Amino acid sequence: MSPLPKLTTSKIVLGSSAIILAASGLALTFFPEELAESINLPEGASVKLLIQTIGAMYFGFAMLNWMSRRSLIGGIYNRPIAIANMTHFMMVGITLTKLMLSKALPQSFWLVTLIYAVYALIFGWLLFTTPNLGQKAA
Repeated sequence: MSPLPKLTTSKIVLGSSAIILAASGLALTFFPEELAESINLPEGASVKLLIQTIGAMYFGFAMLNWMSRRSLIGGIYNRPIAIANMTHFMMVGITLTKLMLSKALPQSFWLVTLIYAVYALIFGWLLFTTPNLGQKAA
């Protein structure tokens, strides 16, 4: 019987963010009208197109993270992936916080805001720390 694969920081962070981004991307792509209605966006083809385009970008980002999960991340290792993720999670987290404080979104979006803030901090930490080089990519 083979031993269980070792869970590394890369696998946990990139894998979990990939799952969250993929679920968000699929929801935005396949349920744009329902999501627009839930946050009181106007109806129309342009709103639907924008939501579906954002969904496609989220899904693409998810695939990038999923395919990179077995490689080291942090410091100089996979720096572009760390920067892209930190930037995404930080900018969306700031925007969500601003909208939540102005009460422009339903209270349930605090959970989404918290998730974005946590991932922004994690990817920021990864960006500026060197990974344990004893961990091997699996």
